[in-house]
Amino acid sequence: MTELRLNAERTSWEWAKSGRTKRTPREASIVGRRRTSSGVTEPVYDPGQVRPATREETVPVLMGALLLGLMALIVCFTQGYVLLYGDAVAHLGIARRILDTRNPGLVQLGGVWLPLPHLLMLPFVQKMQWWQSGLAGAWPSLACYVFGVAGFYRLCRRMLVPRWALLATVFYALNPNLLYLATTAMTEPLFLALLVWMTLLTVECVEAIQAAERKLAARRMVWIGVLIFAAVFTRYDGWVLGAAAWCIVAWQFSRADGLRRSLAPAFAVFTLLALAGPLLWLGYNQHFYHDPLDFMRGPYSASAIEQRTSPPGSRHYRGWHSPWWALLFYTRTAQVDAAAWETGFAVMAAALAGAWIAVRQRVARTPLLLWVPLGFYIYAMAYGSVPIFIPQLYPHSYYNSRYGMELLPALALFACLAAAGMERRLARGRIAAVSPRTGASTTVRPLYLAALALVLANPVAMIYGASVAQWCVSHLRRRPSTVLVRYAPPLVLNEALVNSTTRVPFERNLATVLEELPPGAPILMQESDHIGALQDAGIALRQTINESDYDSWHAALQAPAEHAEYVVAFDGDTVAKAVEQHPQGLQEMTILCGTGQPCARIYQSDGYTASGALTER
Repeated sequence: MTELRLNAERTSWEWAKSGRTKRTPREASIVGRRRTSSGVTEPVYDPGQVRPATREETVPVLMGALLLGLMALIVCFTQGYVLLYGDAVAHLGIARRILDTRNPGLVQLGGVWLPLPHLLMLPFVQKMQWWQSGLAGAWPSLACYVFGVAGFYRLCRRMLVPRWALLATVFYALNPNLLYLATTAMTEPLFLALLVWMTLLTVECVEAIQAAERKLAARRMVWIGVLIFAAVFTRYDGWVLGAAAWCIVAWQFSRADGLRRSLAPAFAVFTLLALAGPLLWLGYNQHFYHDPLDFMRGPYSASAIEQRTSPPGSRHYRGWHSPWWALLFYTRTAQVDAAAWETGFAVMAAALAGAWIAVRQRVARTPLLLWVPLGFYIYAMAYGSVPIFIPQLYPHSYYNSRYGMELLPALALFACLAAAGMERRLARGRIAAVSPRTGASTTVRPLYLAALALVLANPVAMIYGASVAQWCVSHLRRRPSTVLVRYAPPLVLNEALVNSTTRVPFERNLATVLEELPPGAPILMQESDHIGALQDAGIALRQTINESDYDSWHAALQAPAEHAEYVVAFDGDTVAKAVEQHPQGLQEMTILCGTGQPCARIYQSDGYTASGALTER
């Protein structure tokens, strides 16, 4: 013990001799040094102190997340859940057509959905089997989930002791909605990973600037700039997140009198990366769509979609031009996404209490970046034509419920921060037994055990909770139920199931018809709504004439029978109108209708010459 104390005093003397004004969290947690069997001297950290996570701590978390992700992929793939979301099918289609189309290139990225998710899928989606099965989108999402969980643990260790940091990470990693999204081509796993790592690196950059660690601060600035660039090209909430991160770093940079000159080059690179993303996207829209704001006011923007999908004469959704209603809808959605039954209210209350603790503790303010999605979606719902519907609130339907997942890291971290603070208050005045070997407290705290039990029960309750509650109520009323447990999908998966009940069977039936067409025969078809039929049929997109190829598309609309051997028209779409105006040379082969879907009419051309057909699928 005397040797450890002398080593600690020597460490403090060495730090004071360095001339720096503030210790880093890692240095503050060093209680001494020890010599290993190989003769190397290494620091000894206090195991019960808040400090940055080591690599030895992070690797098991990384491997655990990988195991969970693979298990989720096996379950979702075998159950056919991977392609339930129409947006997931569309994301895969965009990635596929970058190379597999009559006019390949960056123009195929489109002008509304941001391109990074599609570029990450590009190496996988060119394999036909992976495109058809949806695995092409599962691999990038699964990797983002794994690295997101590891980054979240590292962030938690900067604010919580190990057991509470692990508890928060388990709550985050075991969320059934997140595990499902990690098996799909949706953008939420990628954005959550960027959100977590951007917050983590911003915390590290601020601490490095305050501790006068010039090299570390410069590296962190550049990496934050890279993450801002990636977030800007992933989701539009990434634009607001990137601006917030830049403001925090810029404020700390302006206050670092002794470091400003040496950090100026890194800060310039950081600023250029932060600005490059929005400027490039505006330039892309201007070049290809002749409007830099086409993603906001074009035919495929959120406002245009909301106008097309709203019934004539109907009122706007709740939350339209009402920030308070938007706040209610979004926070309630985040609660249901994160926790079972009505426990989401308790999780939200604890998270808000934890945020207040972080505000009062200046060193813990930077992680408040995790709350940025709350403000973004309140504005998006109120003024951006982005409705969110959940069954708990009127009109009791499903739409965009996955947006609440953006608040999951904030709820997990700050709820545990509040619980850890309560535990410290309850433990005041108590004398804890101390292990003579490690120096760590051996007291088992009931609050932590209760929180651990709730965290482990939460995913089970989210999946099976409704039927278990019904069974318990029936037994309390002395009316035993014959069914003990019944599977009830969590909110995000249930939305996918509900909204795909008519689309998936319709596209499968259409794919069956398309598979009977001659290989390589050109097909005129508008793909934006039902590209899943081509995906199911395994038809290469270069075999089709569609709206992504401007010249051939408009030429084919003027004379469908001359440019395509087969024409697929959905009631009311552009191809149907072209057939109505130019029916010459077309013979109707099949009419396919489905509940809740427009009828598809397949025509064969009498005037198409076989010499123009492609030779392979």
